[in-house]
Amino acid sequence: MFHTKRRKRGATMNRTMLTGQTPAPLALRAGIAAGLLACAGLAAAQEVGGGSKGAVTGAAGGASAEGANSTLERCDQALGTIGVVEDQNAGWYRTLQSYKLGSTVPVLRMMIQQSNCFVVVERGAAMQNMQMERQLQQSGEMRQGSNFGGGQMVAADYTMSPSIQFSQNTGGIGGALGGLSRSLGVLGAIAGGIKTSEASTTLLMIDNRSGVQLAAAEGTAKNTDFALFGSAYGWAGAGGAGGYSSTPEGKIIIAAFADSYNQLVKVVRNYRAQTVQGGLGTGGALGVQGGTTPSAPK
Repeated sequence: MFHTKRRKRGATMNRTMLTGQTPAPLALRAGIAAGLLACAGLAAAQEVGGGSKGAVTGAAGGASAEGANSTLERCDQALGTIGVVEDQNAGWYRTLQSYKLGSTVPVLRMMIQQSNCFVVVERGAAMQNMQMERQLQQSGEMRQGSNFGGGQMVAADYTMSPSIQFSQNTGGIGGALGGLSRSLGVLGAIAGGIKTSEASTTLLMIDNRSGVQLAAAEGTAKNTDFALFGSAYGWAGAGGAGGYSSTPEGKIIIAAFADSYNQLVKVVRNYRAQTVQGGLGTGGALGVQGGTTPSAPK
């Protein structure tokens, strides 16, 4: 019995040496290993500026913009100064963090500056650094001529407030394909599907002096994600193609904000102030009996 097994093993080795063919399971495993090594090599060779671009790209400096999305609305002249403040205690912000995404403020600020419709002023965490510099000046530690005297900060005429509404799996189709390969003697299964994810965003613009809301705009974006999953020899995901590799949730949100901002710019270009008879905040036109406002019934 020992000699029979030895002869079979030797025959297999001789067949491999003569034909150059590896038994099917070993060949498949070797191919997978080679593929993983190739992917590792590609990951190591990172290309500066070679990533997949989103809806907001490039840079902004003063009134100049480089590499901006061609669909972004632009203004020949700025309409005022603006600060961007998000409510980090809101439910949408906690959902944002669950996607491993950070603050929306940096991308919104770049988009605003690229458009040249507003001049962005700092009203976020960097205000602490600005105050620190002034404290150093007041302590006498700064050099002469540092020019950190009072009366230099620029007021924010307006405040922009963002919010996000999430929606996933709004529709889709799926399929499955299985086949038995006699040559390999293994069962391979491939399952594929297409699903769509959407994000809706809102931008509010407030006048800081009066507290009046000047504009509101809603935008949307949709992403179709093709997911391909495979299994062989019980290894989950072996040979699978990843979903969200080229269009992650963050890019959907940015695209939705770009849509919101474009809508907002269009409406403020044609801005016409709302008026109330008797003036804003003086009681309004809807009076109540016994009231003291001009519109109250006598």
